[in-house]
Amino acid sequence: MAGIDIRGLAKRNATITGLYRRLQYRRTAQDPWEGVPDGFRNLPVGRLQLPGTLAEWEAQRLGVRAIVIQCLGHLPARPASLNVRTISTDQKDGYRIERFVFHNGVDSEVPGYIAIPDKRNGKLPAVLAMHGHSSSAENLIGYKPNAQTVAEPLVRRGYVVLAIDNYFSGDRCGAGPAGSLERHAEKPDQEISLTKLNLWLGRTLWGMMLRDQQIALDYLETRPEVDPQRIGAQGMSMGSTQAWWLGAIDDRIKAVVGVACLTRYEDLIAVRQLGAHGIYYFVPGILSHFDTEGILALLAPRPFLALTGDSDPGSPLEGLRKLEQILPRLYALYGQPNAFRNVIYPRTGHVYSDPMKQAMMDWFDQFLRG
Repeated sequence: MAGIDIRGLAKRNATITGLYRRLQYRRTAQDPWEGVPDGFRNLPVGRLQLPGTLAEWEAQRLGVRAIVIQCLGHLPARPASLNVRTISTDQKDGYRIERFVFHNGVDSEVPGYIAIPDKRNGKLPAVLAMHGHSSSAENLIGYKPNAQTVAEPLVRRGYVVLAIDNYFSGDRCGAGPAGSLERHAEKPDQEISLTKLNLWLGRTLWGMMLRDQQIALDYLETRPEVDPQRIGAQGMSMGSTQAWWLGAIDDRIKAVVGVACLTRYEDLIAVRQLGAHGIYYFVPGILSHFDTEGILALLAPRPFLALTGDSDPGSPLEGLRKLEQILPRLYALYGQPNAFRNVIYPRTGHVYSDPMKQAMMDWFDQFLRG
């Protein structure tokens, strides 16, 4: 254990735990809009007009998707040709992990990992795994195990798993506009700098993060081990939000599992929890058109499983209940009522529990193993 500051880690974990407990208390200690000043109670929030028929929705869907993409800003085109370099290969028991890097064609190199089962009978389904805030691809793949580690159980079930580091995370810490001045993962400096810079350039940090995931998806499709028609996306917290946003803007994602961070933006305001999400989360203009149901509607009829604790401060229960009323109506238009499922875990906060992991794997088995 030489070189590891155990007391420092314990102190940091205690601080994080205490923060979530305080947030959860504030979440459960008030009714919606209690304590919200009058000036913020009647905001010009847009509403998604729910269609009555599938034909109406398919015509409306084009405009909804255009709005979602437009709100992400003027994103540069993805590289026409990939230049992915394999850095190392690590043979495990029954699978191997390749560490790779690609340049995103704009401002930085993107490191990542791909885990591939040794035993293959034809092309395999794949999962694009996305990490949470203050986490990394190393956590997902298992080199720094934590609650978000999912690669090994998925690989042992026959999936190829790919994960990259987001801007300001993992090996990309210190690779922002201020370089080494912002290399500390536990501080939001790099995230804030990148947000400011991208706004200056007419785009969003969130859009650039999704763009990197699309490049990772481009790479995943080229792998000879992968069936490009059976690619899913999963993540926890920030990774959950990325998973359903990516599925909304990119139809190559065939199934989605989001753990925590399913919410409606208006309900976050109502329970005074805008502070439960980082600055990356906020997309200019989106709420003037519609709430998150407008984004999530774009997933239908592709399978979407949401797993959320009832005491997660970033996922107000009132918003979850509203989504439970809205999204099934869109899935029903396609005759796929069972392709959307929202599971709310009682007395549960912002976590990725073992039962949630099992539900995630069962969902992909049901819809990607075909």
